[in-house]
Amino acid sequence: MSHTLYAASVQRVQRCELAVPGSNPGMFEKALKSGVDFIFLDLEDAVAPDDKIQARKNVIEAINDLDWQGHGVTLSVRINGLDTQFMVRDVVDLIEQAGRKLDTILIPKVGVYSDVYMVEAMLSQLEMQQGLKNRVGIEALIETALGMANVEDIARNGASGRLEALHFGVADYAASNRARTTNIGGLNPDYPGDQWHAAISRMTVACRAYGLRPIDGPFGDIKDPDGYKLAARRAAALGCEGKWAIHPSQVALANDVFTPPAAEIEKAQRILIALKEAAAQGKGAAALDGRLIDAASERMANNVVRTAEAIAARN
Repeated sequence: MSHTLYAASVQRVQRCELAVPGSNPGMFEKALKSGVDFIFLDLEDAVAPDDKIQARKNVIEAINDLDWQGHGVTLSVRINGLDTQFMVRDVVDLIEQAGRKLDTILIPKVGVYSDVYMVEAMLSQLEMQQGLKNRVGIEALIETALGMANVEDIARNGASGRLEALHFGVADYAASNRARTTNIGGLNPDYPGDQWHAAISRMTVACRAYGLRPIDGPFGDIKDPDGYKLAARRAAALGCEGKWAIHPSQVALANDVFTPPAAEIEKAQRILIALKEAAAQGKGAAALDGRLIDAASERMANNVVRTAEAIAARN
């Protein structure tokens, strides 16, 4: 193991993150009661330009008026892009008027680390100005060719500050790369395999190297639950901790995929017990169910047990 290690600064259960348009306040309370771990109220792509200012007001009112914490929901807001005239007031108004109840800010289309630094500097100034005791975290969407080209640098530099997670934004990533698809997150019949495997894997490695949470993005066909679960399982196999939902019907699907099943938890616990017994006998490895297990097995088993414990604590 390298002597250089980056521990996760903030641990959160994030099996599913539900996207809720800020321009549709009628959806807020329904989302709150959906059983989801994370919700982001959206000021960006889901809101038409003429509705941006009203959507911001809607979101601030909802943050203050609804009992997000009481429902076990971690609350985020996706602000508008740094290249728009809306972004500054998004950050300022959110922190000045609702900063005490906000957990994270999600930055879209992050291309370079300085994009993260800009928002981080604003948050630090505003928190001091408001005398806030809580520290608002940052999550970043990797959804452009530039962002993916710089994903390791973004993760490495952001890990020492507020950055907690990276999300893979498949639709804008496809557009940025001029990929020949209009399918959001699904398999492309013209591609022999998973078109997004390399991108998700690269982002996940950057996250795990620097102590961040990797989160897979949306699946566009809300009438295809099997396709959603397939995409979620692929992301989970690569190491992602959760996936977006663009409709409440997808929440239970994500929770199912990213919650370790009872049999997997039981096997992980047996691995830990067997290795503990082997260590007591001066052995570094053991056999379980006819298979060799060793220190690497222990680390994998600990991942399963800790995830299950965190989910149980949330529930």
